[in-house]
Amino acid sequence: MFNKQTEIGEIISVSGNTITVQLSDTLKSNMPVINGIVYRIGQIGSFLKVPLGYSYLYGIVTQIGANAIPERLKIVESDFDFSKISNRQFLNIALIGEQIGKKFERGISQSPTVGDKVHLVTIEDLNLLYGGYDERNSITIGNISISESLNAKIDLNKIVSRHCAILGSTGSGKSNAVGVFLKAISNKNFNSSRILVIDPHGEYNSVLLNQSVVYKVRADETKGEKELYIPYWALPFSELMSIFSGTISDQNREYFRQKIEEAKKESIKENDISIEQELITADTPIPFSINNLWFKLDDFERQTFKERAKPETVTNKIREGNAEHLISNEYTPASAGGGAPFLNNQAKGILSFLDSVRLKLKDSRFSFLFNTAEYQPSLTGKVNKDLSDLLYEWLGNQEKHITILDLSGIPSEIMTSISGTLLKIVYDALFWGQNLPNGGKQQPLLIVLEEAHNYLKAGENSISSKTVQSIAKEGRKYGVGLTLVTQRPSELDETVLSQCGTIIALRMNNAKDRGFIRSAMQDELQTMVDLLPSLRTGEGLISGEGVKIPSRVQFYKLSDAPKSSDPLVSEQWNKENNVTIEDYKNLLSLWRNQKLKED
Repeated sequence: MFNKQTEIGEIISVSGNTITVQLSDTLKSNMPVINGIVYRIGQIGSFLKVPLGYSYLYGIVTQIGANAIPERLKIVESDFDFSKISNRQFLNIALIGEQIGKKFERGISQSPTVGDKVHLVTIEDLNLLYGGYDERNSITIGNISISESLNAKIDLNKIVSRHCAILGSTGSGKSNAVGVFLKAISNKNFNSSRILVIDPHGEYNSVLLNQSVVYKVRADETKGEKELYIPYWALPFSELMSIFSGTISDQNREYFRQKIEEAKKESIKENDISIEQELITADTPIPFSINNLWFKLDDFERQTFKERAKPETVTNKIREGNAEHLISNEYTPASAGGGAPFLNNQAKGILSFLDSVRLKLKDSRFSFLFNTAEYQPSLTGKVNKDLSDLLYEWLGNQEKHITILDLSGIPSEIMTSISGTLLKIVYDALFWGQNLPNGGKQQPLLIVLEEAHNYLKAGENSISSKTVQSIAKEGRKYGVGLTLVTQRPSELDETVLSQCGTIIALRMNNAKDRGFIRSAMQDELQTMVDLLPSLRTGEGLISGEGVKIPSRVQFYKLSDAPKSSDPLVSEQWNKENNVTIEDYKNLLSLWRNQKLKED
């Protein structure tokens, strides 16, 4: 049953699923030739097998050489006669699975013992190890590094339902790996797959051009992009308030919360929304006009009175304001000598905060929040399109099943808040709709978070951190899968990383980051993390539930791989300089008017 050609040694120690092997004295070469193919013995990450009756145990090489010598042999030479050991070559393997007949499964039902023989794994064995995936629920992402003739496959069900992390330093081929991963899913031509990519830098717009719909701030319609709108009224109260830069006391903050709640209650009639009044809070995603709210609060602060403490004696207006255009009403100024007209003694003293609100509402960088076309409420709170339309656009596209939310045009100071709000809107919708045909259970959703470290900091109590933690812990129950993509795993929340059932680690040079990857891998395979700095570009170690066995994979190279958005300095500097004073005047005008381009 067993081929003597493949025998390389025998087991001399067993500790749990870690096996120590002493290489055979009769081994003539560390590079034997079997059936015309050259094999290398003792490559870290390579496989060996142990025949046990009619089954084989498979293990992965984790150590070789002095570090693999059993502790009982690591004693002073004077106390031990090394002549008793003919061959001093040792290696350690971690058992990972078992083959019975033609079927390979992870985990083992029996353990080997001292004296059992250890054999090389041949090409035929590798076909068995890496094959056997169901074509319906697996995707091919590259080739197995040790044998380029073998396709590298991953289990799509496990990747989506048990979460995944794609980790690698800048330049390691991380973005290419993500592009290969998403394209492979798209090429399966599923009828109702749903993938949502949160992309802070706009890297994937060109990669998935024919398979995705791109929503972007200041979209280029000639490239098929659509305008990204995130209605302010869908934001939780605390996130909406964090956008405004003015300071406000806790008491006035609650006053503002109460006014927003009242505005939302008034608008439910305008929009024919069926909801109990008692369930409405400032966090409920119900449309309301922030322009009208601002105008009412601003007007109340500015009013003066002919008689003290008598609201019915309000003075005449010097200038008529306009809520639509955020122009304040102006009243006869209060007397400086203590007589009439009198100031409004009921005012809250929040004019400076309201001024900061007006600045943000007029700032063109925030138009994706406050100037949202058909999602923009009228002064009475009426909208032409509700959140259901927005969710249908993002998640319900029948032709292209990948939606890219390009956040590159969003101001960096609110990136954490906006990305967290996006995730919360989507996750809350699928949570409450879990029993509907478009809920996560009936139609699972994969969320890909590119550059996750930018808005998922460890120890942060932000809305993005809290939402991603909820998805990582509970999302699988509601059909929401998570794929984290980052170059700095050490900055991620450990809770989230530990929930990722599959780890795809590309080249990683930073020792601190490698430490986090090591802690996320099973104990016996942690030594393989030391291989990360020496991986080639586009090569990665895949371990966890998405693969049958830990694998070293060379990802396919995309012809239209994601490229950095940084300008090519030498190319730009080589262009003719035709800039005039008029260009700088335009620049200053845009700066003063808080706009990025002329209307």
